[in-house]
This record gives sequence, structure tokens and C-alpha cells, in this order.
Amino acid sequence: MMVKTRVVALGVVLLVVLGVGAAAAAPGGDGAGWSGAGRLGEIVARGELRVCGTGDYRPFTYLDSDGRWSGIDVDLAADLARRLSTRLTLVRTTWAKVAVDVGNRCDLVMGGVSVTPARARTALFTTPYLGDGKTPITRCADVAKYATLAQIDRAGVRAIVNPGGTNDQFATANLHHATIVRYPDNNTIFEQLLAGRADLMITDASETRWQARQHPQLCAVHPDQPFTQDEKAYLLPRGEDAFRQFVDRWLLEVREDGTYARVTRPWLG
Repeated sequence: MMVKTRVVALGVVLLVVLGVGAAAAAPGGDGAGWSGAGRLGEIVARGELRVCGTGDYRPFTYLDSDGRWSGIDVDLAADLARRLSTRLTLVRTTWAKVAVDVGNRCDLVMGGVSVTPARARTALFTTPYLGDGKTPITRCADVAKYATLAQIDRAGVRAIVNPGGTNDQFATANLHHATIVRYPDNNTIFEQLLAGRADLMITDASETRWQARQHPQLCAVHPDQPFTQDEKAYLLPRGEDAFRQFVDRWLLEVREDGTYARVTRPWLG
């Protein structure tokens, strides 16, 4: 009953944002009959929520060879679409294009997107939903060798990165003597470490924890004390403050009603 009450409350928030009377709210947060200006009105009118994801960043989004999506933000996107009473359509994007595709190919980007000033200049971020930071992952036998940036940034060290995102930006800004190996497929990049084609990767602590669980030969290096203090949030088109208000309210609801904990537990423990 409590969850249902909160879904109804979320529906009322949407009605207020869209400028529709609360009397139009249907039981259980049903979106039938909702209308209004802006992106929220468009989503409800078309009956479809379009969410961009890179599909290469577990545990947040993953697109397998059979076209099946999985991950924390895939499940949360489905919950958001349900509470909007719309169907969910997932759209593949790349890290280099997330700020371009949002508002054009999709309504928002979900999938472990780090908050950066560059992205904030062209799009809107929601309230952050996860704290994170850059830290190394390497073969377990080499953990002591790559604990600091000084140890990593040496001639002969090969640091592998996926191009176009914040990992690439961090490596470019901080590694001047090590060799940066740019590898385009983030789904198989950790296999390059296992095969000895690179020595380490610096990525988000959440990803290092997940990958270390999947590959016992790999170890996250001080994921509780990363080099940076970053945040994950969802990316929305500029000028869509009403839409951001709704998504922020939804984030609050899923934390309060246990949805967020239920979705993340299998991935983050």
C-alpha cells in the first residue's frame, strides 16, 4: 500500500509540473490523459520514453550480442517508464556523443554518466544518485605496482582506456610518461588486461568492483579511496527544467520505496 501511495504521489507531481489539475490523476499513477507542454508532455503523448545508453558500461548498462540490454540503469529506466505509463525504448549511444544525442535521439541518458562541466554546458544533470571516482584496476599480482599516479605515470607502463569519455580525459590529463592505449570496445577491454596487452586501466570505482567480481584475476586498487571524487547522474536536454524536476522526484521516490536498493543489490552488493 505504501509503494502504491508513493506512485500516486509521483503522478500528482507530474500533473502539477505539466499544469494539469490533480483531479485528473488516475489510481496507481496511470498516465492516461496526462498532457502538457515540454518534453514531459511529448513523452506522455507519444506513449514512449526514449532512453540513451552506451551499452558497454557494466554494471550500469550492457547490450549483448543478441540485442538484450541489462544493468542497473536499464532496470531503473524500466521503472521510470512504468511510472510514466509509457513503453521504454533503449537507444544505443557512445560516450563521445551522449551530450549530442540527448534531446535529439532520446529523452535522457542513463548509464553511469559522470557529472562534468563540459557536459553541463550543453545539457542538464539530475540530482546525483551515486558517488564514484577514478581508480586503477590491474592484475592482482600487480596491485602494489600501480597504487599511485606516480607509479603509473612511468615510461613502459601501458594504461588502457575507452576513448571519448571521462576515463580518456583523466588519462590524458594525468599520464604524460606512460603509454595510453585507446581501445574502442569497452565490453572486451578488461580481457586486454588479462591477456597482458595492457598493465592497468583507470576507471570508475564502481566498475572496478564489478569487473573484479567477474574476473578473479583482476583486482580493484583502493576503490574506497579513488583519485577523484565524482558523481553519477542522468543527463537531460537543456531547457527541460520540468522534466528534470520530475526525474529528481522519481529518484527520491525509488530510494524511499526500496526500488533503488532492490535494483542495485545484485550488481553492487
